[in-house]
Amino acid sequence: MTGHTHSLAEWAAFLSLGVGVHAAFSVVWFLLVDSDSARDFDPRPWLARAIRSEAVYPLLREWDIARHASREALRDAAALLLLLTTSPKGQLR
Repeated sequence: MTGHTHSLAEWAAFLSLGVGVHAAFSVVWFLLVDSDSARDFDPRPWLARAIRSEAVYPLLREWDIARHASREALRDAAALLLLLTTSPKGQLR
């Protein structure tokens, strides 16, 4: 028994069938469900709840640490560039 590999056309047809079936059921669902576009499709309340949640605090803390570290690294790189590109004006004796 030999293994049959599927062609790209067969994969595309299967994907198209899946999208079509999902779309057909979605049309019926969206016709039956009444939605309030200002409330249901506005991401701001969800984002506000996510930011206030306890699970996001470690992520925000790490973001703040990384932001400060990158700022310090850029400042150090600028200072090093300034030191390496300027020539001394006089000599110390």
